[in-house]
Amino acid sequence: MNINKTMKLNSKTRTLNSIKHEEPDRVPIDFWSTKETDAKLLKHLNLKSREELLEYFDVDFRYIKGPDYIGPELKRYADGSEEDIWGVPRKIEYAGNGDKRQSYKAVTHPPLAFANNIKDVENYDHWPSMDWLDFSKISSQCDECQDKAVLFMGDRLNRIAQWKPAQYLRGMEQVMMDMVINEPVFEAIIERTRVFYQTYLEKILQKAEGKIDIIVTGDDFGTQNGLMCSPEMWRKFFKKGFKAFIDIAKKYDVPVLHHTCGSVYDIIPDMIDCRLSILNPLQPGTKNMEHQKLKREFGNDLCFHGSVSIQTNLPFGTPSDVKKEVKECVENLASRGGFFICTAHNIQADTPVENILALIEAYHEYGKY
Repeated sequence: MNINKTMKLNSKTRTLNSIKHEEPDRVPIDFWSTKETDAKLLKHLNLKSREELLEYFDVDFRYIKGPDYIGPELKRYADGSEEDIWGVPRKIEYAGNGDKRQSYKAVTHPPLAFANNIKDVENYDHWPSMDWLDFSKISSQCDECQDKAVLFMGDRLNRIAQWKPAQYLRGMEQVMMDMVINEPVFEAIIERTRVFYQTYLEKILQKAEGKIDIIVTGDDFGTQNGLMCSPEMWRKFFKKGFKAFIDIAKKYDVPVLHHTCGSVYDIIPDMIDCRLSILNPLQPGTKNMEHQKLKREFGNDLCFHGSVSIQTNLPFGTPSDVKKEVKECVENLASRGGFFICTAHNIQADTPVENILALIEAYHEYGKY
């Protein structure tokens, strides 16, 4: 592949300009993939590390690791599962075969499924403590990114969020029921997760010393056809915390990118009201989330990140199909800046290498302003 790297802004400047709804030299590029996908690409390209891969693709974003865990030893079970900082046991599971084999960490059982009242929630013996985390390396992690745009997201299982941790702790079905028939228990769990991540975020931004460019929060509020709860319930249970995270970041003059899969059209005005800067991932094929529509209705107030499907052309199409999709995404979303191109989720191991290379080539070919 031939990527022209001459006559360009550096990644940090390119990204910051786009956040301000200015058109830089090209659309900033991000790259989300699983470790299995990376391994295939490294072998194909004869590269040795993910950082070499990102450099080869001329990717603009870099995600810092964040605080180190220094707390009590996390319990391991005979079935191979291991507790996370919330006391949620997870086990690595696999799907697919051969070079399409993909690993996931699945919750084996939600430890707060037994809770019947607020006292049961309060007496849970594995609420995490800030003393279990070492934030001292945040600044140096940022320095290692040099002139790239610096983001903090955490991993998929420990991200600044409200609903996700509650789902892991309580169980998805039970959480949904609690919102209707056991609000005290639901609100007690949500309050615990919200307060923890507010303090967590504040410490990260303090220790970053102004070197983080974007904070990423993540809660999946949508399905293919609409919200997982009504807009009224979202405002009742989640808007307070959603805004609180953004307010902390804004205090340090750092924009927030929020990740939510699915259709969230009905609460985008609420997200803007909370001063969200960037919405991810604009999942293709979901109701009311057409890219032209989102840009037209919200493009003056929001930036957009993502847009390229991992469910259609990338795994099942041709390189030409992939390039066509990228071209359409850029045409629909890139005008007036405020767009960062990436896939709508991690590229999976069943994706052909030639399609991924076509994806990157298209980013550079069609992303020029």
